[in-house]
Amino acid sequence: MAPYIFRRILTALLLLVVMSFVTFMLMRLTPGNFLDTLRLDPQISKDTLAYYGKLYQLDKPAWQQYLYWLAGLARGELGYSFYYNVPVVKILASRLGNTFILSLAAFLLTWAVAIPLGIWAALHRGGLRDRMIQFTAYAVLSLPGFFVAMVLLWGASVTGWLPLGGMESPGSADLPWFARAGDMLRHLVIPVTALSLGSIALLQKIMRGNMLEVLGRQYIFAARARGLPENRVIYGHALRNAINPMITLLGYEFSALLSGAALMEIVTSWPGLGSLMLTAVRSKDIYLVMASMMMGGVLFVAGNLLADIALAKADPRIRIR
Repeated sequence: MAPYIFRRILTALLLLVVMSFVTFMLMRLTPGNFLDTLRLDPQISKDTLAYYGKLYQLDKPAWQQYLYWLAGLARGELGYSFYYNVPVVKILASRLGNTFILSLAAFLLTWAVAIPLGIWAALHRGGLRDRMIQFTAYAVLSLPGFFVAMVLLWGASVTGWLPLGGMESPGSADLPWFARAGDMLRHLVIPVTALSLGSIALLQKIMRGNMLEVLGRQYIFAARARGLPENRVIYGHALRNAINPMITLLGYEFSALLSGAALMEIVTSWPGLGSLMLTAVRSKDIYLVMASMMMGGVLFVAGNLLADIALAKADPRIRIR
């Protein structure tokens, strides 16, 4: 396992470097840079613009700028945000936790609902309840997540049951910790629901198909013929084999929720990396954009590696080389 993890980490580092280079070049290919915004301010002198251009290497060719950023990354520095006028690390530290809370809540809700729902649908295959679940899943999959969020926000505005956006209510900082936690949970309802519905619909269909395939195998018939209790056949034999393909999806699903959370944060005004990324792209804050992309890449690679390790531990037939 250790040599395999070491090789995967080396491969991941190479992929992250390539991803950062592609991101950098895409940002450079778009016209203008952050100094163009400052040039519109008549109060900023040409000497000041020249100073900032030299300070942040914006007067250098693209390849030199990238090597300058890469050298800083090797020292543990992610660059300096032009728009916020602070190091990128400080901005990410203030927003990453909020995005992680949203993504983790959606992730836990998705798997807590999708797995049991898929198993239940497989055990009632062809029945009215199964057909209702599959019809609802198809309907949910056809709806974009941001549209679901907008419908939920409209419903909240009509009923007043839930907050209309943000992460906390005004004055919540003065409340006790349990009251603040409850207030945050109320703010999480709309973005988490909108972010999870599509994933729940998809994963339950995959889980249902896996269970149906496993339930048709010979060893399941043999277990029933031996007189084993049905619960033991389902949860002790069938589920253990049907769940293995789902473990592989763990890493992809978490990274997908993380990327999907960016748009959901913008729609619901959740103060995470999504709105930060939008501001960075619009203001041509290139180092902040690259740091945000690198953060998503690291989580994607780490999620897939953890999923592979978990799959190897769950199924003794799998050997990692």
